[in-house]
Amino acid sequence: METFLIRALQLILCFSILIVLHEGGHFLAAKIFKVRVEKFCLFFDPWFTLFKFKPKHSETIYALGWLPLGGYVKIAGMIDESMDTDQMKRPPQPWEFRAHPAWQRLIIMLAGVFVNFIVALFIYAMILFAWGETYTPVENMTYGMQFNEQAHKLGFRDGDILLGTNTEKFLSFDSNESVGRVYRALSNSTMAYVLRDGKRVSIPLSGDMNMLTMIKSLPPFVQTRIPSVVDSVIPSSPAMKAGMRAGDRILAYNGRSVETWNEINLQQSRTSDALTTANHADSMNLRRLSLVVRHKGATTNDTIALTMDADYKMGVTYGQVLRNYGTRKVNFGFFESFPAGINHGVKVLRGYVDDLKYVFTKDGAKSMGSFGAIGSMFPAKWNWQRFWELTAFISIILAFMNILPIPALDGGHAFFLICEMVSRRKLSEKFMIRAQIIGMTLLVLLMLWAITNDVRNYLF
Repeated sequence: METFLIRALQLILCFSILIVLHEGGHFLAAKIFKVRVEKFCLFFDPWFTLFKFKPKHSETIYALGWLPLGGYVKIAGMIDESMDTDQMKRPPQPWEFRAHPAWQRLIIMLAGVFVNFIVALFIYAMILFAWGETYTPVENMTYGMQFNEQAHKLGFRDGDILLGTNTEKFLSFDSNESVGRVYRALSNSTMAYVLRDGKRVSIPLSGDMNMLTMIKSLPPFVQTRIPSVVDSVIPSSPAMKAGMRAGDRILAYNGRSVETWNEINLQQSRTSDALTTANHADSMNLRRLSLVVRHKGATTNDTIALTMDADYKMGVTYGQVLRNYGTRKVNFGFFESFPAGINHGVKVLRGYVDDLKYVFTKDGAKSMGSFGAIGSMFPAKWNWQRFWELTAFISIILAFMNILPIPALDGGHAFFLICEMVSRRKLSEKFMIRAQIIGMTLLVLLMLWAITNDVRNYLF
């Protein structure tokens, strides 16, 4: 429960900051062009509002809604989420959106997206200034990487150290972001370079591999290679009762030779799959393990038999192998952080846009998530660096998604305004109302699909 609350608070704070800044962009642009803003609302407020006030001599009501799915500014004389069509039946007033030139209306519509993008770049710059950049260089990963059968057929070998491709040099493989970059480069490149036995080796690639399939494969295309050494043994666990202790190395698992935890985890995953359809007798048999172990400090091997617990665990853990490799830290001065932050933000945006092609695949549609998926990205313990990294990332996503030419989004309004500027004719209010309804319906259906995926992923 505590983990859920911490993640929920981080998500709400992140969304609150980004919504206020996004809507603030629309608000400020409207004020510059003397367009009246009737309401500024954080979160949506169908049927009722948690809190609202109107400052003296102000035209705007400031409100707090109860549905944390977004927010809005209600701009006078505009067909938007409020669907207030009554005002459109009256003659245009000088302070209304519809009474201003198309170029001014276009700036007002794009201001929120612009603010989100600038905010993301600024946050990335300040992260680099405050914390620098710490990573594990790939060349330090002396134990190499573990590859699956698909990778083996291409020419990769377990223990190879990925150095890069003909499109990108790899710096690290120690975070979700760096792993994503490696997969993206491997899927789009025609040549990979690895360090094998101290020599640089080239491996031809097709240039059009499916990144989502590479990641979702069991085992995935490439992982950090983790030696099969026991880091700790849980008290009173089956492993402790069988005589295992920290520092032991597992050499065979149920008769199969192993060198890494990657191989052991794969065997355990297959056992877990088999357990879903096993009867009681088969389940008990699957819980029995035979291990060949080299105890720490010993010169001979020992064969151990144990029965896993009710959760089908041995009761041992393995450590983070990356911590043994050593890290590199790059510090940035205040002015140095801005170009570095902009460069990083542009790379993030480029990667996100490139990955969107997978949304239209079967696996991509199943992977689409909503607030549950986003909330799970936040750490279980409050970490300001990670919070700001995710806030910047989500800000870039909001900027890009909002600029898409979909009715009801800022990009849809901007697209219609550009059509008006090119044709020199205003689109009819009837058309705009229908477009708004269609766009909002599509967005609601998309949100329901994403929420369904969240629920399914949580339950299964």
